Amino acid sequence: MSFPPIALVGTTASGKSAVAMAVAQALGDVEILCVDSMCVYQEMDIGTAKPTRADQALVAHHLLDLVDPSQEFSVAEFQRATKAAIAEVQARGHQPLLVGGTGLYHRAVIDDLELPGRYPEVANGLWDRLVGGEDLFAELERLDPVAASRMEPDNDRRVVRALEVTVGSGRPFSSYGPGLESYGTPGIAQVGLSYHRAEVDEAIAERVGEFMARGFLDEVERLARRPRGMSRTARQAVGYRELLSHLEDGIDLDRAVGATVRATKKLARRQWAWFGRDPRITWVEPSEAQEALRTALLAARAEVPD
Repeated sequence: MSFPPIALVGTTASGKSAVAMAVAQALGDVEILCVDSMCVYQEMDIGTAKPTRADQALVAHHLLDLVDPSQEFSVAEFQRATKAAIAEVQARGHQPLLVGGTGLYHRAVIDDLELPGRYPEVANGLWDRLVGGEDLFAELERLDPVAASRMEPDNDRRVVRALEVTVGSGRPFSSYGPGLESYGTPGIAQVGLSYHRAEVDEAIAERVGEFMARGFLDEVERLARRPRGMSRTARQAVGYRELLSHLEDGIDLDRAVGATVRATKKLARRQWAWFGRDPRITWVEPSEAQEALRTALLAARAEVPD
């Protein structure tokens, strides 16, 4: 019997992983698929809050450590890897549980988005222009105003990606699929942890402190010194970017840590804005999340014909 996947979403530091672990252990036949754009990188463990080896021994986890930190990794590659992982889990008669907060990766899987190709030469040229101070968002507004209206001007990765596709394919980035503002009927039910800003902000500050105590700075320094270094994408991960500014640019460590806390809080707000727009998510209070998730998993199984 093939059990349908279920998704658990929420902001960073909202407690998703703990809820998922508790429910997966209780049911015994649930495996976790981590929907996180940075957990795919090997050796990026502390700053990504990657599930520990102990947790992975208790519950099978997937989509971790897929590529070297020196490599770029696309949404399309993640989409393919997730489809393969879902099939693998279902083949064992287990149920896949998607857990994460990377919105675009999540939507790519939930809605099976049509994803455009990669044009690395175009992308490299755009990144060079961005470093040179050019206003690429203004160019995107001119070439694809619909895509520009769907993103923040300071989200460099998304702006460069939209321009890469628009220039490289000769087709507007916004023409791929119905757009992220269109919410069709998903094949995967979604449970979301409600966002309480003060509580999440406090949890973020505590977690960054825990990361530093566990050796986060050493982890970043070790990654930066690798012969192959870190890819542009890996270097932009929250926390890694800020600590690299300390190691490479001489920014005071306390300032870098403070910047990590602020950037993580900003990330949580962006995640909440992203997921909060999706009318298909069933939102629950964190205190009720375990029971709600368990109910959703079992309800999905009940819909499978004998």
